[in-house]
Amino acid sequence: MTARMPGRRGYRVTVVAACVLLTLPACSASGGSPAPAVRNGGVAQPCAGASGDYTIGVSQGNVADAYGAQTDADIRKAAAATPQFTLRFADAQGDNGTQAQQLEQFLDEGVDLIVITPNEGEPLSPAVKRVFDQGTPVLVLDRRVEGGDYTSFIGADNVEVGRQAGRFVAGSLLPGGGQTAEIRGLVDSDLAEERSVGFAEVIAERENVRSVGAVDGDWLRDKARQQANVLLKEHPDIDVLYAHNDAMAEGAYLAARDTGREDVDVVGVGGLPTESGGLKAVESGRLAATFAYPTGGKEAVATARRILIGCEPAPKNQTLSAELVTRENARRVYSRLTQ
Repeated sequence: MTARMPGRRGYRVTVVAACVLLTLPACSASGGSPAPAVRNGGVAQPCAGASGDYTIGVSQGNVADAYGAQTDADIRKAAAATPQFTLRFADAQGDNGTQAQQLEQFLDEGVDLIVITPNEGEPLSPAVKRVFDQGTPVLVLDRRVEGGDYTSFIGADNVEVGRQAGRFVAGSLLPGGGQTAEIRGLVDSDLAEERSVGFAEVIAERENVRSVGAVDGDWLRDKARQQANVLLKEHPDIDVLYAHNDAMAEGAYLAARDTGREDVDVVGVGGLPTESGGLKAVESGRLAATFAYPTGGKEAVATARRILIGCEPAPKNQTLSAELVTRENARRVYSRLTQ
């Protein structure tokens, strides 16, 4: 038996068989010192550390979404520095059932750790729990699942992101008062709900700033453009549109031009460091601001190293921060994030 292993499942069977035959309390891949057992799933597992090879399954809710594509790119970039890691990517294409099946497939393949950005948190919770209960570490990015049956959640506080947007709109764009409206994400999405709650909390505290409406853009530019067109016609005195992501913010920007309201300021969330992302939209003046929202890809790889190579437990929750980006700092932030 060697420290090299094709996957956690095959390694686990070998270790258990050897320990039973030798009637030892613990054993290692080298036959010498006991392998440390680390609990990062529902049950503790032996850890080969730096001498092992590891396969990581990455399940993305929707790679067609710019944020999903950037998350995968960040994971690839961060993992390149760890030769022990082999990555296997799967794209659920926005389908919860497909994503649940992908997790089962990863388990069947015996991967050592799974990273998932859920298409939706609640429907994927049972599938994530099955992974965790079988002892495979599972890192959940961006969208929370129900319960505590996961190894580590990595993502921003979206209520606070909404508050940040509200403070910027009320304090910087409407210091003398005015009207704002909201382009929300997918209906029943925790992410959209949290960004809306935080924004409304701040706006409600400002007597001279009023939120006059909200529509659902489903995270999509074209849908947001259609909905914002209706909103601007119904409320011709809107001064600022706040969209829950940059794609919808771009749609709102186009809607403002469709309706002859070039004076309307638009604020988004995302700030992806790509040519078509929110940072460039702010730099060019299409958006008044965005919030550079971390994908968690880099942090996921660092956590995988901690678990698989460092043989250490992972923190249950890792809260990341979103950074306000305006035209004044957009170029600097873009340069920093693309280094």
